[in-house]
Amino acid sequence: MRLLVLGGTKNLGRHVVEVALADGHQVTLFNRGLTNPGLFPSVERIIGERADPVALASGEWDAVIDMSGFLVRDIRRSVEVLRDRVGHYTFMSTIGVYASKTTPAMTESAELLPWPSGAPEDEFSMDLYGPSKARAELLLTEAFGDQLSAVRSGFVVGPYNPDFGNWGEALATGKALECAARPDQPIQYLDARDLVAFLLRLSIDGAGGAFNAVSESTTMRALAEAWRSVVPGSPPVDWDPPEDRFHLTHDGTFQLDNRKALAAGLVVRPAEESARDFVEWIRAGNTPPPPPH
Repeated sequence: MRLLVLGGTKNLGRHVVEVALADGHQVTLFNRGLTNPGLFPSVERIIGERADPVALASGEWDAVIDMSGFLVRDIRRSVEVLRDRVGHYTFMSTIGVYASKTTPAMTESAELLPWPSGAPEDEFSMDLYGPSKARAELLLTEAFGDQLSAVRSGFVVGPYNPDFGNWGEALATGKALECAARPDQPIQYLDARDLVAFLLRLSIDGAGGAFNAVSESTTMRALAEAWRSVVPGSPPVDWDPPEDRFHLTHDGTFQLDNRKALAAGLVVRPAEESARDFVEWIRAGNTPPPPPH
């Protein structure tokens, strides 16, 4: 498959390229060439800004995986230049698109956040993150119809990724896991490798629609104990640390219905496997990137 990856050298996007190449796909990277520019030296690379009208002026691909679609302005540009030149568009979205943060068991048809009146389409802020992704989904759906997959994920764990990085570092160094969220707080997550496999599966199969790409809902206590189990004798969880790394306040956000994604091929590995591999990756000398907020 001829695959265009928008981004592809940071965190989750890095996994996408590694797996795509291992599976024998022909990959083209489009990014600014600023993050990890030495990665994937054998891969075709197009350097440019997404807002530049000539940056992607030529080329055709069977599918595009968009890992860097944050600004609404950039999504509009993607629609303009790629509408007739890609077979399928897979968009990395977020569970933060939902209007309700308290309703449990929301499916992909739940109401999405509106675009704030007068908000700038060319500026990024965390306040606009959810609305921007929701607006991007709308624009892409209007352009690509059932050739669009919008993958809504939340916490992503594993090598190269920041989420739960403090837990991995704590376990790797014999320290206590810190968690300011209450023990019965619902939580959903996904291993980066499972999310990447799903992104590629949708791109290959051409499956359209939105998908809640998350694990089954569990509690922070259960998840923390699953992680602690991979390092016998690890200290008890510190439920009152000085810093809140999770900022979890809305239960409904982490009780989403993931049945549609599972039916489309999402596979969720056990939490213990993700934790064990993350700890081993850190013990091998790697450091998780800082959280984005």
